[in-house]
Amino acid sequence: MSFMENLIMALSSLKAHKMRSILTMLGIIIGVAAVIIVVAIGQGGEAMLKTQITGSGNTIEMFYQPSDEEMRANPNVFLQAPFKQEDIRALEQIPEIKRVVASSTKLSLARFQKDTADVSTTGINQSFLKLNKLKVTKGRNFSASDFLGGRRAGVISSKMQEELFKGDNPVGKIIMVANQPIEIIGVLEKPTGLLSFGSMEVYLPFQTWRNMYGSSDFTQVTLQAASAEQLQVAGKKASRLLNKMHNTEKSYQVINMEEIAQGIGQVTKIMTLIIGSIAGISLFVGGIGVMNIMLVSVTERTREIGIRMALGATRGQVLTQFLIESMTLTFIGGILGIFLGWGTATIVSFFAGWPSLVSWQVVLGGVLFSMVIGIIFGLLPANKASKLDPIESLRYE
Repeated sequence: MSFMENLIMALSSLKAHKMRSILTMLGIIIGVAAVIIVVAIGQGGEAMLKTQITGSGNTIEMFYQPSDEEMRANPNVFLQAPFKQEDIRALEQIPEIKRVVASSTKLSLARFQKDTADVSTTGINQSFLKLNKLKVTKGRNFSASDFLGGRRAGVISSKMQEELFKGDNPVGKIIMVANQPIEIIGVLEKPTGLLSFGSMEVYLPFQTWRNMYGSSDFTQVTLQAASAEQLQVAGKKASRLLNKMHNTEKSYQVINMEEIAQGIGQVTKIMTLIIGSIAGISLFVGGIGVMNIMLVSVTERTREIGIRMALGATRGQVLTQFLIESMTLTFIGGILGIFLGWGTATIVSFFAGWPSLVSWQVVLGGVLFSMVIGIIFGLLPANKASKLDPIESLRYE
């Protein structure tokens, strides 16, 4: 018999026992789907986590860690903003640095009519907007004139709109922040994603922030390199420059957020592998179910096997027939499992707020693995069928 004839016979056998075939495939369907869901959600979560940590990419965070001598000389050193305006201008001159993102933050009391709330007030420069891509859903974002003129204009978070304005549109309204009037020009998009919980925030042009709090220094500085290859060089030059300007040795340092993200990525990959392996156990259980049903099928079709062998069918042909039946069963189960896993991963990722990364390698692996399961667990029943004695098989009732 040709392969196609064996395949048609296998499909006819499955069709003749629909319920049994469906129940047998169920283990394979669940196993393949579980593996795809775990891997897709794990990879999607890893991608979202890296994006949340590294931002727009090619960025490094600068931080200030005073030495023991500096702390003894000035015990209040931690209460002071570590970055001066001249620091920012000097960093912008480094060729490998594309953008210097500077900001300062203070906790303040915001008031609208009779309602008050504690908010995080952040003064930003224009590079902050370009790097972080703050998306405004109501009103508008800051313009160049807002930064140059130090206009008393602010963009607030969606959580602040909900808490202080009870969900009403706040654009054009005046709020008091640290007893200073601020006109709201925009509301930020509601955050989504793995690390986004929402907070009470007000963003102001740094000139406005400086006039309100009487400080011209920055508390946070992020550097964006011109390319990934120049990231390390930019960080070393920046820390060396600031340490020289402030007459320190290693007080100004950089944190490579991409390296941190890669380390976290390794952890998530290991966790995905472990959980995926646990999900793969269901495939093994499904394979045992296939072997069990195929053994039952051999017993039920003993007389049929005897007739075929009496008519000249070889042991190899009988073995091939049952192997193809087993592989067909697991192949169909694998295809259905892929659709189930893909759909479930997409739904879960949609509600979780991160991308569902179903790669073709995982899909191909699911199909091939299910077929390998069919071969391995179908081999014993097929071998048993091929070893039946034709005379004894014909006598079987």
